[in-house]
Amino acid sequence: MAMFLSLTFLPLQASASNTVPSNSLATTKTESAEANALILRVNEIKAMDKTKLNASEKKNLRKELKATKNRLKEISGGVYISVGAVILIVILLIILL
Repeated sequence: MAMFLSLTFLPLQASASNTVPSNSLATTKTESAEANALILRVNEIKAMDKTKLNASEKKNLRKELKATKNRLKEISGGVYISVGAVILIVILLIILL
């Protein structure tokens, strides 16, 4: 079983590393710069003195903060699997195979 899995996944990883499009590096640099700008804006909002703002200005800041955080989540992307999920998947593979 281990031999089968190693022969299945290693060629996929090798072929995936060779097929990286050239414009993806430019895209990641652009997204990284945008992410840094968004992080700076979030820090600015958190550091603001909000006691002198009226209710509508505070509401607008909250909306902007939520939108900024959502955009940061979109940029980061990726799928994260918890340790519990990985253990469950391994147990199911052992039981079913």
